[in-house]
Amino acid sequence: MNLALPPCPLRRGAPPALPAGHLRWSRTLVQGRPAVYGEAGDGPPVLFLHGWGLGHHTYKRALARLALRGCRVLAPAMPGFGGTASLPDGSDIHAFGAWANAFLTAVGVDEPAVVIGHSFGGGVSITLAHDHPERVRQLVLVNSVGGAVWGRGDRQLSDRAPWQWAYEFAKEAWPPQKGARMILSAREDFFGNMLRNPRAMFNAGKLASEADLRTELAELKARHLPVVVLSGEHDGVIPLSAFDALCSALGIEGHVLPGNHSWLLADPDAFDEVMANVVELQSTLGKEA
Repeated sequence: MNLALPPCPLRRGAPPALPAGHLRWSRTLVQGRPAVYGEAGDGPPVLFLHGWGLGHHTYKRALARLALRGCRVLAPAMPGFGGTASLPDGSDIHAFGAWANAFLTAVGVDEPAVVIGHSFGGGVSITLAHDHPERVRQLVLVNSVGGAVWGRGDRQLSDRAPWQWAYEFAKEAWPPQKGARMILSAREDFFGNMLRNPRAMFNAGKLASEADLRTELAELKARHLPVVVLSGEHDGVIPLSAFDALCSALGIEGHVLPGNHSWLLADPDAFDEVMANVVELQSTLGKEA
């Protein structure tokens, strides 16, 4: 794996119990419009960009664990979600990347950040890294959009019918135990977004389904940006064919983990373990160099 967080101390074993409200919820202005975000921890900056329909509350258990590893974690609700103002009509996924760049300025981040993106947030992370390379130290793509293909790799994700997308998202609730955890994590943001701004939900969903970022990924490969790509072995939302296409564009081997599209919501301890292993491996390589 390529992710390095050398200033973050690695804490072996299970993280300590998390106090209630470990993430602090704040507001700021980004591009002159209101934005809402969560923040936790101190240390080198880590920007986390959420998936479609979700927001800054959904991942709080996983992100609190990451903050306990000695990083300043910033988790904004992206435009149109969680009370953050929408982007102008007609904005493409690169406009979300420009927004993320402006967000980092607004919260006073003046050094390259580790950027982690889940699902739609992965696509936004790619555009941020591509369009604003000075902002990104390392990139971690978790079940990310951008590979564009499905089936045997000969069909476009944008060709999927709406009922097929709905079916794949419905499968996220199985098995019931992990599905219940995922629903409990996502319910506050998802249902709030549906009621508050369904138009933004539709527009972002369309961008996610159409995102073909293989050209941008090839450019990141040429720049030698360190990238880690993760997927769940049972992810039907962003299938393994799209994951393979994304990895191929980057010229790297991705990592397939147990779980589905929302594995880090159902099992935040597994996310913490993955990040701990990544940090430990990079730390070891750094000592050997």
